[in-house]
Amino acid sequence: MLIDEEKLQPSIYLVVVLLAFLTVGFHVYLIFTGLLPNLVTRPLHLALVLPWIFLFGKNESKTTKYIGYILLVFSLLSSFYIVFNHVDLEDQYGSLESPVQFFISIILLISILEMARRSVKLALPTTAFIALIYGIFGHYIPGSFGHQEIPIESFLGTLVIAEGGIYGSLTGISVNVVAVFVILGAFVGVGEGGNAFMSMSTKLAGKLRGGAGKVSVLASAFFGSISGSASANVASTGAFTIPTMKRLKYPGSLAAAVEAVASTGGQIMPPLMGAGAFIMAELLGVKYTTIMSAAIFPSILFFFTVWIGVDIFAKKYNLLSMDKKEIPTLKIVIKLAPFFLIPFGSLLISLIMLGKTPQYSAALAIFASIFLLFVDKNWNFSIKKWFELFIKGCIVASKQISVIASIIICAGIIIGVLNLTGVGVKITSSILFLSGGHLWIALILTAFACLILGMEVPTTAAYIICVSVAGPILIEYGLSPLQTHLFIFWFALLSTITPPVCGTVFIAAGMANTHWLKVASKAMRLGVGLYIIPIAFITNPNLIYPDQNFLLSFLSLAKISIGLALVSYALVNESKTLFSRFIILILGLIIALLKVF
Repeated sequence: MLIDEEKLQPSIYLVVVLLAFLTVGFHVYLIFTGLLPNLVTRPLHLALVLPWIFLFGKNESKTTKYIGYILLVFSLLSSFYIVFNHVDLEDQYGSLESPVQFFISIILLISILEMARRSVKLALPTTAFIALIYGIFGHYIPGSFGHQEIPIESFLGTLVIAEGGIYGSLTGISVNVVAVFVILGAFVGVGEGGNAFMSMSTKLAGKLRGGAGKVSVLASAFFGSISGSASANVASTGAFTIPTMKRLKYPGSLAAAVEAVASTGGQIMPPLMGAGAFIMAELLGVKYTTIMSAAIFPSILFFFTVWIGVDIFAKKYNLLSMDKKEIPTLKIVIKLAPFFLIPFGSLLISLIMLGKTPQYSAALAIFASIFLLFVDKNWNFSIKKWFELFIKGCIVASKQISVIASIIICAGIIIGVLNLTGVGVKITSSILFLSGGHLWIALILTAFACLILGMEVPTTAAYIICVSVAGPILIEYGLSPLQTHLFIFWFALLSTITPPVCGTVFIAAGMANTHWLKVASKAMRLGVGLYIIPIAFITNPNLIYPDQNFLLSFLSLAKISIGLALVSYALVNESKTLFSRFIILILGLIIALLKVF
């Protein structure tokens, strides 16, 4: 957790602002520079992230505060040592050659584990720590899960002074792509972009039955597509939608469930989809537009299913439309529309029509968003207000970059150990053995692993680990790499609404002041598409290839949507008998999953 900068003393606040400028400026600067060595940009990325966690993070006690200060000083010195000596270190081929380098490797690993613990709690760094212990002592394990002894200088050196661990390709994605899009989302959010999304959603859905819930679905789809974080989505759009739904007589559990499920969908909704989608593009070696194209129809199906569920619940509870006074006029919607049309229009035109890189396209959208900060929703011009919002945008972006970087860099330790020890291949072989050569058993095992791992680590980390281990099997069994990665990415999201962890459910339940189990029950029924759609695009692969055959892809979309509507009706409509609901459920699953086109 990070501190609230508004409560800081002026001198400390000035340091926060300068660090935010430096963090944002560095990542934008990299877009327009030539190729810089990875052992320069990636350690600098880490160095910029460290103060946000150890200096400006919330501390559980004075002890953790001072430990953080010590780790910050030594890890900063270590990072700059790597930057200034990167040429010599590259000639060492990942082998430590002095006591100083041993100290640097140990302090950086400890700092990254602690940084992840403070950012996303204990599960991820614990997993990384176990991986490190396995890498060092795994040669003592008898049988197939042991590995050959790795010299300690090579093991630590590969993880820390080479590009096989914390400075690997995952960190490169965090530096060069994820951070840039986080900055874009932050500047859109601190301006009138959020109000623009909300006003458009309210105008489109506010007059319908259960209008407030449907506004939540649309607003979360729009906002989640730029935030890429289910938790951030709940906290932002939920602050408006949950109180509105409760005021319109929604049961607290339903209001929270709608927001939790809709917010989860933001991570699978183009154009941004969170950090995982950028990592997917990098791992697959394809353009980001390919990922966007593959994700668009599945994400539409997800929100369609949620919409149907909300409508059935609205009928059950007799939930009416929103009051006309709360629905913005068309004039207001049009006045606010440029605040998201201009940045996202420039992003998509540059990305799709001009064929520019995601980073360059995002930079254009960032500059457009920054320019729009000069005016408010009434299009009044203010330089003072622009400066305040610019500072806020830089701080918000830097905080989000630090949390995501903590996850990705820590996950890099795990992937590094998997590669060094070869245990990833052994786990893959075990799954291959357990599946007995059957694709569907392998899919079930993979889905279960994603769900379990997703309960312990953030979605992005769960996806990275699972795709590294299980991905090769599914591809070997005949799935395309894109199907495989999307399947694992979707199932890594399950834990956001599936007990016992269900992070978005807990947040939304707290905001609605209701019991989380009731919220989880409704959330799983509303979000049933999250469980079925990944299987649907395995049995109906045309769904994720609209760029290759749009007609077949659209027909698959229509067929699966009918099936999902029946499934949602069976799960949500409690007025029907249990037997009739069961028959409708089976019929819906057959329609959704059976391959026709």
